[in-house]
Amino acid sequence: MTGETTVRTAVRIHGRSTQRKALRALLDALPHHGGHLLVAGEPGLGRTTLLRWAARSFRAGPVLHLGPGPDGGAHVTVERLLDTLRAASAAAPVLVCADDAHLWDAPARTALDRAVRRLSTADRVGLLLSVASDRAVAPEFARLPVVHLDPLAPSGAAALLDDATDGVAAPAVREQLLAEAEGNPALLLALVRRLSPAELRGHRPLPRPLADAAALAEVAGGAPSGPSAHARDLLLTVAAAGRVADGTDVDAGLVHDALRHLRPEPGPGPHAEPGPGPRAEPGPRPHAEPGAGPRAAPVPEHLVLAGDRLRFRSPLVRRTVHATATPERRRAVHRALAEALETGGHRLTGLLHRSWSLGGPEPAPASADRLAAVADRLAAVAADAAVPASHRLRATAYARSAELTADGARRAERYTAAAEQALLAGRPDRARPLLAAARDSAAPAAVRGRAEWVRGVTELRDGPVGDAHQSLLLAASLLAADAPADAAAAALAAADAAWAAGDLPACLATLTPEPPHRPENPAPGSDGPADARGAAAHPAAVVHDHRVGMRALLEGRLDRAGAPLGQVVERGRTEDRPQTLLRSAAAALLLGDVDAARSGGARALAAARQLGSDTLVPQALEYLAYAELRAGRHPQARTHAEEGLRTALRTGQRNTAAHHRAVLALAASIEEEPDVVARHVTAALDTARRHGLAQAATLAQWAAARADLGRGRPYDAADRLGLLVLPGPARGHFAVWRLAVPCFVEAAVLAGRHEDARTVLTDFADWAAFGADPQAAAQLARCHALLAPGEHADALYRRALDRHDEAGGDFERARTALLYGKWLRRRRRPREARGRLGTALAGFERCGAGVWAAQARDELRALGAAPQGTGTGAPARLGLLTPQQLRIARHVAEGATNREVALALGVSTRTVDYHLRKVFAALGVRSRLELARRVGEAEQDHEVQGTRETRRVGSYEKTGAEH
Repeated sequence: MTGETTVRTAVRIHGRSTQRKALRALLDALPHHGGHLLVAGEPGLGRTTLLRWAARSFRAGPVLHLGPGPDGGAHVTVERLLDTLRAASAAAPVLVCADDAHLWDAPARTALDRAVRRLSTADRVGLLLSVASDRAVAPEFARLPVVHLDPLAPSGAAALLDDATDGVAAPAVREQLLAEAEGNPALLLALVRRLSPAELRGHRPLPRPLADAAALAEVAGGAPSGPSAHARDLLLTVAAAGRVADGTDVDAGLVHDALRHLRPEPGPGPHAEPGPGPRAEPGPRPHAEPGAGPRAAPVPEHLVLAGDRLRFRSPLVRRTVHATATPERRRAVHRALAEALETGGHRLTGLLHRSWSLGGPEPAPASADRLAAVADRLAAVAADAAVPASHRLRATAYARSAELTADGARRAERYTAAAEQALLAGRPDRARPLLAAARDSAAPAAVRGRAEWVRGVTELRDGPVGDAHQSLLLAASLLAADAPADAAAAALAAADAAWAAGDLPACLATLTPEPPHRPENPAPGSDGPADARGAAAHPAAVVHDHRVGMRALLEGRLDRAGAPLGQVVERGRTEDRPQTLLRSAAAALLLGDVDAARSGGARALAAARQLGSDTLVPQALEYLAYAELRAGRHPQARTHAEEGLRTALRTGQRNTAAHHRAVLALAASIEEEPDVVARHVTAALDTARRHGLAQAATLAQWAAARADLGRGRPYDAADRLGLLVLPGPARGHFAVWRLAVPCFVEAAVLAGRHEDARTVLTDFADWAAFGADPQAAAQLARCHALLAPGEHADALYRRALDRHDEAGGDFERARTALLYGKWLRRRRRPREARGRLGTALAGFERCGAGVWAAQARDELRALGAAPQGTGTGAPARLGLLTPQQLRIARHVAEGATNREVALALGVSTRTVDYHLRKVFAALGVRSRLELARRVGEAEQDHEVQGTRETRRVGSYEKTGAEH
């Protein structure tokens, strides 16, 4: 074991904020006590880079790098290592970095483990190790706390690629590089190094395969090989089977059967040509080893056997094993898998493996006719809805069929179908390269139109919506002659893109009535089990009625919009196709039928889940969340949006994720979570500004302003909302800004901007009369009450409350009751004010509007009334807290930061944040200073603690911004 000092160099890291926080916590604690941390991740994910960053960041003392000696042995004893570390840490804390500790031999690992066990926290030694997760962690390291490295998120990988190429990569090349690297930073850089400038800029075709055996082996640290021929065959068979698996694991029974086909007799050499072998029924063998016998050999270290499933510990290693095998052996394994699957009746997966056994990057001798026949069969089976298969598997089958197809038009058609299925599988990153491969100017207009349609839908969910609009318009024009119904549906999708962009003229122009058309056969490939575009899944009548109704609505002609949009809503009551149900929910929202929107969204969600369409799930959740918001049910909206955000991010739908972020910001804006509002607003606006999402941007900005208003900052709220609702070029989305008018009027009146408030009421009165927002009539009366002279305001507030009773919704009614109660208190009518404010407090508490409930409590205190259900004094209020919450409250009252509380209690800062929010809500306080005062009063009453030191007050005020 040897050591060397650090030479600090600049380290640039992308997408590792969570891991850096964990390392930073270890570094920050070292001046006080020691600690240990293990960084684990598959090859290429940046373990070494992260350790270098930690070494560069540590300034409190020396950094020592440990590694195995020249012959792999442990060249220092445990005692010597301990003496060295303790001597160094006596003067200053020490950071010890041990990279690639999995490569150490057993004596070296044992020596280090013994040293770690004998170090105490007082020694101020921090140990930072890294190990590769493509094999089992050595027992000596298994007890250490672990920080896992996952593949980079798309945004982090894109940032790394732009850094490495100075942003010169052509868009299509960029997408292929990102898709091929699968979030592995070292592989991404290796692929970039492999390309010439002309290839990088898209002037020359990319090499195929893009990630070849050399690039994969370079990142993986060589081609993994088992200790025996059986182990090597097992690794290759699992790797080959994984090419069509929907998850990371494969059926051990299938692998067992394939190995029997590959090695029909025991003992042949690793490269012997397999014979036909005995036919065996494939299927799971939960307790059998996946080899030639029940206990034939142990599972290689790169694999994990869990029940009847086998998987590689590392996806990169799986790809490397497959790519580095000889072409002959790889084809033999695919042939064995095909035979096992075909015997079991698995048509599509069997055909895929059969196609890989015939040709690949290095084609085996096979006639063109035979390859063409396999390609046609693959496409036909992939399009057969009766064949059980996931969208991912169908995408793989279509893409393989396209690779084997010589005819340009049919190849483009099959690549387009593959992209469609990839989009349905929630992989837009895979869809884009397939669409690039589908480009063929010689293809018929219908084929090119369908490709543009899929491209437009891909961009609508995860790209600039202006680009999506143009792609969808082009698709409509290309499809008009041969598939007019599909052209109409593409045009409706183009209107969706213009709507998302807030481009009213473009939206109206796109919604011009389509010409009458004759019934026609579905476009090629649309007879599959589902349609990512929403094309074949939409009856022509739904498309027509939605277009007519939507245009009439935007023209302000409700008399003409109600009937066609109502028809779309009605069809949703009997439909079971998710795309049609989504249109039904959208039409219901346009009409203000919140109950129908919730029903349509819920049924669309169930249908999308039943079909296994990951790409439609976050959209259904988006409609559900918006419907709950319109109904004033913020907790339910938050629940749907949280799930929708997770699903959208997992499926690469950044635009959909931005909408869910906006909903979450709106939900949090009524709670006592200003930091949560700010986080979601920032994330939503980041995507909205880059992709032109005017609707999401308007909602996010409204959420920020409503949070300001709830926290008693009317000037800030009026400034934010004025940009959204007042006439001018910066006005918000044409269909959303009116929803923010009631907040603006309230903020403007409180800020003394009465004329600005009156300016927007005419438009809002038209909106209320329109009938699409059930709360608008009550909100209009409330706005008039805020601006009315004293003799008229009373009646207007009462009218508003009556309208709220008709419309329902706790939050808006409670807001009106709060404003009415404030007005009554200022008019010195305390008895009436107390009743209205009590009603407001109950309404806010019922819908979880903590920040607004705090306003109601403050008003009740000003009247000398105790808030309902909260006790009459500080001791009683503290009794509402759990023991953990009480401990946290006392630490905070003493001036501790959240991080200091977490260290003192041995919990995470996230846990402290969570409990502290609950403390604030339970005690009805809004700052750390007020919390300190409450705890001080309670402690004095119970004679538990003396008067707080006045010098701490300054620290309370400094940390008050945290909550």
